[in-house]
Order: sequence, then structure tokens, then C-alpha cells
Amino acid sequence: MRASTVRRTVLTASAVALALAATACGGDDQDGESGGGKSKAGAADKPAAKALTTAELEKRIVATADLQDHTVQKPGKDDVFDPDSLTVDRAECDPVARVLSALPAGDPAASAQRLVVQESAAAKKGMPSTEELADMTEEEAKEATIDSLDITKTMTSLWSYDADGADRALGTLRTAGEKCAKGFAMTIDGEKQQVTKVAGEKLAAGEEAVAWTVGTKTDEEAVETKVVVFRTGSTLAGFSSFNIAAISRDEAYEQPTAVIDAQEAKLAR
Repeated sequence: MRASTVRRTVLTASAVALALAATACGGDDQDGESGGGKSKAGAADKPAAKALTTAELEKRIVATADLQDHTVQKPGKDDVFDPDSLTVDRAECDPVARVLSALPAGDPAASAQRLVVQESAAAKKGMPSTEELADMTEEEAKEATIDSLDITKTMTSLWSYDADGADRALGTLRTAGEKCAKGFAMTIDGEKQQVTKVAGEKLAAGEEAVAWTVGTKTDEEAVETKVVVFRTGSTLAGFSSFNIAAISRDEAYEQPTAVIDAQEAKLAR
């Protein structure tokens, strides 16, 4: 999902909070590999895996009915990036930049994608009213406004590959995460970003997985994104997730485990 959209949302929220307040107040494993990896012994005896079709992936990707307190929708054009708009200053970091930007890992034969949104109770209520803000201090008004933006957005992708393509793509991601742990520069859709870290996290999902917290910085703000990719057979499931309130407060937040678990369960059916 677009970093530019995140930036505009955060900056607008901060400006609105201050304006409303003024009015109301009157004046480790580095590679992040899970322990779920399975031995490849005997793989040569198995028939070559066949990629799922787009129609099959559409049936297997998470839907609103699979999750509590989440909404799932097809991403709009403002939610996705043009792959051709991505450049990196270090070629070995391109795989990380791609999945961070919710672009396919490697070259899948088919794909499907959804935007999953979870709102807190405060976010569902919306922005505080002028009357509510009138009884708050400037700091309270700012916090209440940010609370109303406690929304986690997770771009969820399924990518399917022929033969051992999924296994190779995940291996490439793991290696890229190790090599690029200290960061790199990238440009996406004309926006320059500095990736400040690719920090591995533990995750047990699918047959094997990589999970990172990826820090990025533009001229206007620092953002952390949770990035997860796990493999089930010939399919990779990718997740790129951020929380608007956490970005505003420069706080850490958890992996979107409910979304990951729901997607894992649906792929295993």
C-alpha cells in the first residue's frame, strides 16, 4: 500500500488534531525464518508442483467471512504500485523492496490480492466532535484524534508458481533480508525512501516463512511495516501491514496474526 497515502493520512491527522485542539481550548534470527521449515529430502521423487490458477487463488484468498472484526476488499488503484516504478540502489535488495511494496516475489504464474482493514473501537467512532474536544486539553485532543486513526491495513497477496518456484522465491527473500538488514535506498512511484532496517522476527506459518519489521524513512516521517511471506506447497502468501496510529506515535505494533492465521487455514483446506 502506498507510503504516500500513509504520509498524507498521518500528516492530515496531526494537523487536524492540533487545529481542533486550538479551537476547543480557546485559543532473532536475522532471517526471520520460522521453525516450521520442512526437510526437502525426497523432493526429487515427487512430481513437479503445478501453480494454482488465478481463479483457484481467488477462492483461497481471505474474505471478510474468514475474519472477525476485519473487512476485506479488492484493492483500488491507489492501493497498489506499478512494478515498473520501483528502483533500488542495491540490486540484491530488490526482493525485499518488492514484498514491502506488496509486489510479487519472483515471477509467479498467478496471483490474487486483497486489502484487509481492522479498526479499533475508537476508530469506528470516528474523529471526536468539537463539543468533545472542548473539554480536552491540547494533548488530550491530539491523542483522541490519533486514537480515532487506530486502523491496521494489511495488503494480503497470494502468488503461485510452477515447479519449485515458490521455494526458490522464498529462499531469495530470506537471503535478501540477511544482506539488506542494515538498509538500502529505494524509489517507488516517484517517492524516495530510505529503508533503515530489515529486522527478522519469529513466525510459524505454512511450511516455511520469513518475517520482518521493515523501517522506512522519507523526508517527512519514519514508518515501520510488518512484512511476512510464508509458503504452502507451490503458493506463497505475502503480507505488508501498517497501523496508522502507531505510525503517528512512532510506536511498535504486532504482526497481523489474525489475518496470517486465517489465510494459512484457508490455504490448507
